[in-house]
Amino acid sequence: MRTTIILDETLVEKAKRLTGLSEKTAVVHAGLRALIAQHSAERLAAMGGSDKRARAPRRRRPVR
Repeated sequence: MRTTIILDETLVEKAKRLTGLSEKTAVVHAGLRALIAQHSAERLAAMGGSDKRARAPRRRRPVR
């Protein structure tokens, strides 16, 4: 999908240096993936054992 966006050139150059990516498109894709991963992790952490029906998993070895 082609989209025209205005980016802060300083941020793009810093992201290129930090990631080692040379293309702006690759930097934007990496940034979007990182943003999605971060928010997904935050949502998972916020759930923090909120499933009332969840049971402890079976163990292969007995607990001592």
